[in-house]
Amino acid sequence: MSDFAWDPDTYLEVMAEEIPDYPRLQQELVAAVVEVVPQTILDLGVGSGLTARRVAEALPQTHILGIDESEEMLIGASRVLAPDRTTLAYGRLQDPLPEGPFDLVMSTLAVHHLDGAGKADLFSRIEQVLVPGGRFVLADLVVPPDPADVITPIDGVIDTPSPLAEQLEWLSEAGLTPRVTWQHRDLAVVAADKIGQRHRRD
Repeated sequence: MSDFAWDPDTYLEVMAEEIPDYPRLQQELVAAVVEVVPQTILDLGVGSGLTARRVAEALPQTHILGIDESEEMLIGASRVLAPDRTTLAYGRLQDPLPEGPFDLVMSTLAVHHLDGAGKADLFSRIEQVLVPGGRFVLADLVVPPDPADVITPIDGVIDTPSPLAEQLEWLSEAGLTPRVTWQHRDLAVVAADKIGQRHRRD
């Protein structure tokens, strides 16, 4: 998937051209997030901040910590996210994650930049920063079984999506219980829960 120049007025339009189901991907991620009513969220690859904003609008009591390795995108995200409910910081997916713990970790169109081993390692580290009963929601590109379902252009260098079945296996090996909540062509949303009982905070 090609890199996008940050322009809040055109970003969604450009994304929709590259990824026709991008609005649905966002919608399905939000649906999987709000199921568990998290109060603390770690957004890995917060990017434009537009997906995080949709989550924040749906969950007015939530605080989001968003990390991204693009300073330009962090600046853009700061323009659309409420500063009193959001913390933004530089970070790569390969780096140690913020300690948390978090009720929920989410990631939209970022994890596919890691190779297979990198994805498996990230999933293990995500499990460690989740509270018992916490959830990881992954919304990303996958390699579909049918090559005809490859819709999104990728470069094969920084874009290295993996088959969904492999990612479900890696999530299970990390100690999470994954289920596919939505899949269409080369996009999927997965909700992976950590074993345990999360104590709700009022």
